[in-house]
Amino acid sequence: MRQAVSLISGLLFGAGLTLSDMVNPARVLGFLDVASGSWDPTLAFVLGGAVLPMVGAWLVAARIGKPAYADTFPKKPAARFTPRLIGGAMLFGLGWGLVGFCPGPAVAAISLGGAAVWTFVGSMLVGMWLFGATKRFRTG
Repeated sequence: MRQAVSLISGLLFGAGLTLSDMVNPARVLGFLDVASGSWDPTLAFVLGGAVLPMVGAWLVAARIGKPAYADTFPKKPAARFTPRLIGGAMLFGLGWGLVGFCPGPAVAAISLGGAAVWTFVGSMLVGMWLFGATKRFRTG
Protein backbone atom coordinates (compact mmCIF):
# COMPACT_ATOMS: atom_id res chain seq x y z
CA MET A 1 0.00 0.00 0.00
CA ARG A 2 2.88 2.36 0.79
CA GLN A 3 4.20 2.00 -2.77
CA ALA A 4 0.76 2.77 -4.19
CA VAL A 5 0.52 5.94 -2.09
CA SER A 6 4.02 6.92 -3.27
CA LEU A 7 3.10 6.30 -6.91
CA ILE A 8 -0.12 8.30 -6.65
CA SER A 9 1.73 11.15 -4.90
CA GLY A 10 4.39 11.20 -7.61
CA LEU A 11 1.81 11.16 -10.38
CA LEU A 12 -0.11 13.98 -8.71
CA PHE A 13 3.10 16.00 -8.35
CA GLY A 14 4.03 15.43 -12.01
CA ALA A 15 0.52 16.31 -13.16
CA GLY A 16 0.66 19.54 -11.14
CA LEU A 17 4.01 20.46 -12.65
CA THR A 18 2.71 19.76 -16.14
CA LEU A 19 -0.60 21.59 -15.63
CA SER A 20 1.19 24.67 -14.23
CA ASP A 21 3.69 24.53 -17.15
CA MET A 22 6.64 24.26 -14.76
CA VAL A 23 8.05 21.57 -17.05
CA ASN A 24 8.72 24.40 -19.51
CA PRO A 25 12.21 25.78 -18.84
CA ALA A 26 11.25 29.09 -20.47
CA ARG A 27 8.60 29.61 -17.76
CA VAL A 28 11.16 29.08 -14.99
CA LEU A 29 13.81 31.21 -16.69
CA GLY A 30 11.19 33.95 -17.12
CA PHE A 31 10.65 33.90 -13.36
CA LEU A 32 14.37 34.07 -12.64
CA ASP A 33 14.95 36.96 -15.08
CA VAL A 34 13.69 39.82 -12.93
CA ALA A 35 15.81 42.46 -14.67
CA SER A 36 14.46 42.00 -18.21
CA GLY A 37 11.24 43.94 -17.73
CA SER A 38 9.18 40.90 -18.74
CA TRP A 39 9.31 39.01 -15.44
CA ASP A 40 6.94 36.03 -15.26
CA PRO A 41 5.55 35.66 -11.68
CA THR A 42 3.80 32.35 -12.43
CA LEU A 43 6.30 30.29 -10.43
CA ALA A 44 5.57 32.35 -7.31
CA PHE A 45 1.90 31.37 -7.56
CA VAL A 46 2.81 27.71 -8.06
CA LEU A 47 5.08 27.85 -5.00
CA GLY A 48 2.34 29.54 -2.98
CA GLY A 49 -0.12 26.92 -4.15
CA ALA A 50 2.24 24.25 -2.82
CA VAL A 51 2.96 25.93 0.51
CA LEU A 52 -0.68 26.42 1.53
CA PRO A 53 -1.65 22.71 1.42
CA MET A 54 1.63 21.81 3.15
CA VAL A 55 0.80 24.11 6.05
CA GLY A 56 -2.54 22.34 6.32
CA ALA A 57 -0.77 18.96 6.26
CA TRP A 58 1.53 20.05 9.11
CA LEU A 59 -1.49 21.13 11.16
CA VAL A 60 -3.25 17.81 10.54
CA ALA A 61 -0.05 15.86 11.30
CA ALA A 62 0.31 17.65 14.62
CA ARG A 63 -3.21 16.54 15.60
CA ILE A 64 -3.13 12.91 14.48
CA GLY A 65 0.31 12.11 15.88
CA LYS A 66 1.03 9.03 13.73
CA PRO A 67 1.07 8.65 9.94
CA ALA A 68 -1.05 6.02 8.22
CA TYR A 69 1.83 4.20 6.48
CA ALA A 70 4.80 4.65 8.82
CA ASP A 71 5.63 4.37 12.50
CA THR A 72 6.43 8.06 13.00
CA PHE A 73 6.59 11.32 11.09
CA PRO A 74 10.08 12.34 9.99
CA LYS A 75 11.91 14.53 12.46
CA LYS A 76 12.71 18.11 11.52
CA PRO A 77 16.36 18.27 10.39
CA ALA A 78 18.78 20.40 12.35
CA ALA A 79 19.06 23.90 10.90
CA ARG A 80 22.79 24.00 10.21
CA PHE A 81 24.40 25.96 7.44
CA THR A 82 27.43 23.94 6.42
CA PRO A 83 29.80 24.59 3.53
CA ARG A 84 28.44 21.44 1.89
CA LEU A 85 24.84 22.72 2.13
CA ILE A 86 25.77 26.15 0.79
CA GLY A 87 27.87 24.67 -2.02
CA GLY A 88 25.10 22.26 -3.00
CA ALA A 89 22.52 25.04 -2.99
CA MET A 90 24.79 27.16 -5.19
CA LEU A 91 25.28 24.31 -7.68
CA PHE A 92 21.53 23.62 -7.72
CA GLY A 93 20.75 27.30 -8.30
CA LEU A 94 23.40 27.59 -11.00
CA GLY A 95 22.00 24.62 -12.88
CA TRP A 96 18.44 25.84 -12.43
CA GLY A 97 19.34 29.30 -13.67
CA LEU A 98 21.29 28.04 -16.67
CA VAL A 99 18.72 25.64 -18.10
CA GLY A 100 15.45 26.23 -16.22
CA PHE A 101 15.09 22.67 -14.93
CA CYS A 102 15.23 21.23 -11.47
CA PRO A 103 14.92 17.47 -10.88
CA GLY A 104 11.15 17.17 -10.36
CA PRO A 105 10.06 19.13 -13.42
CA ALA A 106 12.81 17.53 -15.50
CA VAL A 107 11.53 14.03 -14.73
CA ALA A 108 7.97 15.17 -15.46
CA ALA A 109 9.16 16.75 -18.73
CA ILE A 110 10.53 13.42 -19.99
CA SER A 111 7.03 12.72 -21.27
CA LEU A 112 7.33 15.79 -23.52
CA GLY A 113 10.65 14.57 -24.93
CA GLY A 114 13.36 16.64 -26.48
CA ALA A 115 17.14 16.53 -26.40
CA ALA A 116 17.44 19.19 -23.67
CA VAL A 117 15.31 17.17 -21.25
CA TRP A 118 17.15 13.92 -21.90
CA THR A 119 20.53 15.65 -21.62
CA PHE A 120 19.55 17.23 -18.30
CA VAL A 121 18.09 14.03 -16.83
CA GLY A 122 21.09 12.00 -18.04
CA SER A 123 23.48 14.52 -16.49
CA MET A 124 21.43 14.51 -13.29
CA LEU A 125 21.66 10.71 -13.08
CA VAL A 126 25.42 10.79 -13.66
CA GLY A 127 25.73 13.42 -10.92
CA MET A 128 23.68 11.27 -8.54
CA TRP A 129 25.87 8.28 -9.32
CA LEU A 130 29.04 10.34 -8.78
CA PHE A 131 27.71 11.58 -5.45
CA GLY A 132 27.04 8.01 -4.35
CA ALA A 133 30.45 6.86 -5.53
CA THR A 134 32.29 9.68 -3.77
CA LYS A 135 30.23 9.17 -0.61
CA ARG A 136 31.23 5.50 -0.52
CA PHE A 137 34.85 6.54 -1.16
CA ARG A 138 34.80 9.10 1.69
CA THR A 139 33.22 6.71 4.18
CA GLY A 140 35.40 3.73 3.29
